[in-house]
Amino acid sequence: MKAILGFTVVGGVWLALSAVAAMASDQADARYQVEAWDLPVAAGSLAPDLRAGSDGRLWLTWMERSGQTRRLQLASFSARDGWSGARTVAQGDDLIANTVDTPHVLATPDGAVWLQWLASSKAAAAGYDVMLARSGDQGEHWGPPITVNDDGLAAEHGFAALWPQGKDQLGIVWLDGREQAAAAAGSMPMHHGQGATQVRSNVFDPKLERATDSVLDFRSCDCCQTTVAMTARGPLLVWRDRDGNEVRDIVATRFDSGQWSDVQAVHRDGWRIEACPVAGPAVAALGEDVIVVWYTEAGGEPTLQLARSHDAGAHFAAPVRLDDEHEVLGRAAVAVDARQVWVAWFREQAHGQTLMLARYSRDLKQVLQALEVATLAARGLASGYPRMLSQGDGVYLVWTDVVDAAPQLRGVHVRRDQ
Repeated sequence: MKAILGFTVVGGVWLALSAVAAMASDQADARYQVEAWDLPVAAGSLAPDLRAGSDGRLWLTWMERSGQTRRLQLASFSARDGWSGARTVAQGDDLIANTVDTPHVLATPDGAVWLQWLASSKAAAAGYDVMLARSGDQGEHWGPPITVNDDGLAAEHGFAALWPQGKDQLGIVWLDGREQAAAAAGSMPMHHGQGATQVRSNVFDPKLERATDSVLDFRSCDCCQTTVAMTARGPLLVWRDRDGNEVRDIVATRFDSGQWSDVQAVHRDGWRIEACPVAGPAVAALGEDVIVVWYTEAGGEPTLQLARSHDAGAHFAAPVRLDDEHEVLGRAAVAVDARQVWVAWFREQAHGQTLMLARYSRDLKQVLQALEVATLAARGLASGYPRMLSQGDGVYLVWTDVVDAAPQLRGVHVRRDQ
């Protein structure tokens, strides 16, 4: 038996240790239950993103595959009215549908809804581009999409993240392979990153007119997701860096007063790996409190770690070990509310994958509860990244499973027992 999260696994059942049982706080005594959350999706659904608008409505976007056709879908949910009907925003055989480089949705305070997805490059089939579209009427009608990356090269562009920039603008960050493609073709000299994948960002106005790209990292991991959380001091961007010695640690920067702060490490793990692990970080924020969860194999052990910042990402405390079982996978989600921190992640075992969920105290010093949310038939990357959103006194959670050899989205609502 191995103790993880302050609990012990005995025959697959979590037993609380005496230290947890002795907690006197309301949240320590509280228990949460898992309820199925029916989603308006069809067979072949995968790659979800889940975000909340300023009005409390939840927005879900995902891809659907049917033969050679891919469809970008969108729906909204409210606790009072339930789900809206699913809408197809874009479709075609040029759309990219995979479980780890997913579309994203964002609702800005002016009432607009923005969608980002990937499409095969018009320059050549070997590349793909980051696409962006905006609806000014809650998703009923959409303007023509634009290409976020403006290089026009047959390169890989993706792993984007979105944030609201003011009332009506959108900020976006993405991984950009233009230097990699140009160096491979010998068409331009290599720069700081020696032909490596870059992290770029930009801001778009309601007319989808762009500002000037900022290059935040000249050498990043090629296929680990980027992620952004809104803090009281502005958006905090977190991603997996890659130095010249192939050390791939998690780093962060904040967009404040019109410029990005110096890039700093969330923690110096020192994980050296020759290939991309496809395991990007996740971040959540509430005010100036920031929580980052990430995967590392530094020291030879697969480990998920949590770290907290109390100053909007300027400094991070030493990480807390979330899970170090050999079955742990590197793709996680995190959320924070006024009472607690929530973390969801996958383990892979002989019978399939298990979706785990834990509640921590806000300071990460206590484990309040651990749950096995679901058992999946999916294997490896087929489950993608879980998406989680805190809402009221609980969280909503969506992920990709496999049913009859086809991807299928699943969802749950985790709420406090009455």
